[in-house]
Amino acid sequence: MVSKKRERIDIIYDMLVAIQRKGGEIKPTHLMYKANLAHRQLKSYLEELLEKNFVEKEKRGDKEVILITDNGLNFIEKIQEMRRFEDMFKL
Repeated sequence: MVSKKRERIDIIYDMLVAIQRKGGEIKPTHLMYKANLAHRQLKSYLEELLEKNFVEKEKRGDKEVILITDNGLNFIEKIQEMRRFEDMFKL
């Protein structure tokens, strides 16, 4: 069985869900592992998520955390709706 390469949208979804499952905030290193990304990939995708206002960075003492925003939560919801639609019509 050949494994399917993840699409960009799947990676973004996986990142946001990982943050959501950690209570809405996560350390960058934990996000890298949870979303199964290399450091360079994490950095690139994180920049995009920040630009789209799906996440925010916050300093907590000497640590940095990534917080999911309402936009990020809405994105998760819409992707889940799309997937249910695809499943319903066997697409």
